[in-house]
Amino acid sequence: MSVCGRKRLFLDSSPASVSYKKLRRCSPPAPCFEAKAETANDGEATAAAAAAVPDQQHPSAGTQNLPVDGAERADFFVRELASCTSMEEAKARASRMLDNLENSIKNAAQESAQNLHKENSMLKEQMQALVQQNTVLKRAVVIQHERQKESEDKNNELQHLKQSVSQYQEQLRTLELKNYALTMHLKQAQQSNPIPGSFHPDVF
Repeated sequence: MSVCGRKRLFLDSSPASVSYKKLRRCSPPAPCFEAKAETANDGEATAAAAAAVPDQQHPSAGTQNLPVDGAERADFFVRELASCTSMEEAKARASRMLDNLENSIKNAAQESAQNLHKENSMLKEQMQALVQQNTVLKRAVVIQHERQKESEDKNNELQHLKQSVSQYQEQLRTLELKNYALTMHLKQAQQSNPIPGSFHPDVF
């Protein structure tokens, strides 16, 4: 038993086995491992090239027609990214979708700004029209006030004239009564005077 053990130890420590181990350690890899490594590198290069060019199988990722609703847009992004076959393709497609989203937001902001500018212009025109109408209405109110004042002045003048006419009529009646009384005195004086042609000097 000891002899066999020594013989095996001798064989393991022989120069031939040491040189075999060195040769095995320094020898190039087997062809099968080289083929697998080359296949992996080719796959990564193909994925990078596919991610660098526009996606032909999924043209929707490069279009500008993105969903308007936030939930639909999130679902759209998830579907597009889920259909990618590599990380590089997912990054490239996400970059394109983000660029499209940014352009869509810019276009929406520009359109909103244009609509707001149009609305402001319309409001300014309406405001100017209202100011003109207000000016016309103010002028009409002033004219109406002046006419009303003239009408009140004429009404006051008419009332004054009516009062004057009433006073003149009263004075006329008074004068008529006085004239009637004088006429009666004259008749009485003529009847009481026997001498015709002689009249009281106070009467005539």
